[in-house]
Amino acid sequence: MQKVKLSFSMVLIVVILTSFIRPSASKEKLQWMTLAEAEQKMKSEKKIILIDLYTDWCGWCKVMDKKTYANADVAKYLNEKFYPVKINAETKETLTWNGKPFSFNTQAGVSNYALYLTKGQLSFPSTVIIPKEGAAPQTIPGYIETKDMELVLKYFGEGNFEKVAFRDFQKNFISTWK
Repeated sequence: MQKVKLSFSMVLIVVILTSFIRPSASKEKLQWMTLAEAEQKMKSEKKIILIDLYTDWCGWCKVMDKKTYANADVAKYLNEKFYPVKINAETKETLTWNGKPFSFNTQAGVSNYALYLTKGQLSFPSTVIIPKEGAAPQTIPGYIETKDMELVLKYFGEGNFEKVAFRDFQKNFISTWK
């Protein structure tokens, strides 16, 4: 009986002590911003812009949020090297980029900005990279897994897009993110 009381007491002490321990905040969280915020930040610090172009009804967009963008390596790298922007392609809000307003296109059912980014080839999700000021948007349609996102992010984030063709970079790239 004494042994049972002692075991129960030990378990109780462990439970009480561990209840005060909080999990470490080591999981990096992606800091999404609006297009206007990214454009404003570009005035003081030049960075690459990554746009997650999504819709509310897109299942693969939700998977990409839960898997790829929730990955700690992806989030940390994006927060450091990019201005990550999330845009609902079906927003009815007028978006402004480089002083030009983009309204909702009633015929297409999407923002004219989404049409501009994708050159009219809508696909969701789409990842759009604007590598530098004045550069044309680089659109990657479809779901991107973490290992493939690493390839894309490091190609642009390390400035390789200005030095080597993507196919050549891809041949020698070894992914480390899981």
